Amino acid sequence: MWSCWSSLPPLWARGNFRRMADLSNLLQLGQQMQFRLSEIQSQLAQQTVTCTAGGGMVAATADGRGQIRAIKIDPQAVAQGDVEMLEDLVLAAVSQAQQRAAELYQAEVKKLASGLPFPFQLPL
Repeated sequence: MWSCWSSLPPLWARGNFRRMADLSNLLQLGQQMQFRLSEIQSQLAQQTVTCTAGGGMVAATADGRGQIRAIKIDPQAVAQGDVEMLEDLVLAAVSQAQQRAAELYQAEVKKLASGLPFPFQLPL
């Protein structure tokens, strides 16, 4: 009995095992990257950045993940009674702290990505 399947070369001869090995390597790379990203996030949670506004009248501190951890307001800023100015200063200090935290995060992820063998550049 003739079969059309008998004319095909076996799986190993068609390079399928090589493709499976490539896929396995890619999965391992993904797992390594995921593990390293979780390490980076843990480290960033311990780092802080502090930014000020209004000549130091308001200071905002964020962790490396961008979460605000503290806001300090100089009592003289409150004594002036200009609520809108104080709101603007708080907003500016918080925005700057979150921006610096994002830059810190991107720098760490870039370090991680630069050590991995990607055939393309990751958009960071």
